[in-house]
Amino acid sequence: MTSNLRIDGRRLVGRLARLGQVGALPDRGVCRLALTEEDRQGRDLLVGWMKDLGLSVVIDRIGNIFGTRAGANALPPLMIGSHIDTVRTGGLYDGALGVLAGLEVVETLNDAGVATERPITVAAFTNEEGSRFQPDMMGSLVHVGGMDVEGARATVGIDGETVADCLDRIGYTGDLPAQPPEIHAFLELHVEQGPVLETEGRTIGIVEGVQGISWTEYTFEGTAAHAGTTPMAMRRDAGVVAARLAVAVREVANEMGGAQVGTVGLLALEPNLVNVIPDRAVMTVDLRNTDEAELSRAERIVAEHVAAVTEDEGVTVAARTLARFEPVVFDADLVANVEAEAMRLGFTTRRLPSGAGHDAQMLARVCPAAMIFVPSVGGLSHNVEEYTNDEDVTAGAAVLFAVSARLAGVDPKGVSSA
Repeated sequence: MTSNLRIDGRRLVGRLARLGQVGALPDRGVCRLALTEEDRQGRDLLVGWMKDLGLSVVIDRIGNIFGTRAGANALPPLMIGSHIDTVRTGGLYDGALGVLAGLEVVETLNDAGVATERPITVAAFTNEEGSRFQPDMMGSLVHVGGMDVEGARATVGIDGETVADCLDRIGYTGDLPAQPPEIHAFLELHVEQGPVLETEGRTIGIVEGVQGISWTEYTFEGTAAHAGTTPMAMRRDAGVVAARLAVAVREVANEMGGAQVGTVGLLALEPNLVNVIPDRAVMTVDLRNTDEAELSRAERIVAEHVAAVTEDEGVTVAARTLARFEPVVFDADLVANVEAEAMRLGFTTRRLPSGAGHDAQMLARVCPAAMIFVPSVGGLSHNVEEYTNDEDVTAGAAVLFAVSARLAGVDPKGVSSA
């Protein structure tokens, strides 16, 4: 019965294209910010597909969507998932691939009439990107008990709306209590979002873990004054402080080397006029490292720079933590399982860490978790030009299916690459 099981890559690519039409931008790319009308339309499409495949669909109070295919026994389920929300200028693959590949696993089993020993749940988590509401990976963090659900629902977004109000408006406040689940294992297929696999000519990335993330928002307050009449030595320029810190973040990352990276992704000046010294600057600092001690050291160095530049300029500062997650190491046995199945199917592989945050790092708190990467052309992601070719999409889904079959109680020797 399990002889020559294989996923249908064209079907998966077709679903990716169809979901990509929801929130499509005028030229290319997608905007489905979490809990917007576009997100609702994407959720409705996903739930419809789940029901078409005979999955039992439930939604929890933070809006996470779970579609479950029953197993022969009442065992903790294998969970496969990711997210379908995007950044403002996103692509078709980030997040969506992991959810829709889960549907492809289910449909392949359905088509073959294969029963699994344990249930398989396909999950789509709320607000993974964190572009509208912080922190990122909110839905999966709530799901594993790392954040109080009511606190998450009270979170105010960049547009002044709360998570709860938006969930209610789009109809995705579910009845299922958000509580730590019992899960056999969690798998997430994702595009690499970086250049390593493509550069090295590898098809499958074996993800060993996720680097730690530190997001801090700084608000600097100075004095607005005339750009022509205020002597340089008498200024309290919030814009200069922000500029000096932006350069310092780059220098800290370069000097520390190794896995350390640092980014200033948001910078807003007020009153933002050509002839007025800024009296207010709001900026974000994103620090990441695979080593917790090194990440903490980077945070201390940046904090020292903040103290020094604000004192120099006579500017006040308020700091707010937006997100802070320690590095995560995935389950060694499950990672080895992914590698073995990828090699058995004949794909070239490469072990690597993830530089981006993912729902899998949250699920790793409560069960064995692992990720599968496929190449991103040009290393681009969070970009309308994000692209992964159909062959690599299919290869990643084939590995996901093989590992899922083993974990769910199907002989993986009957699984072949597409």
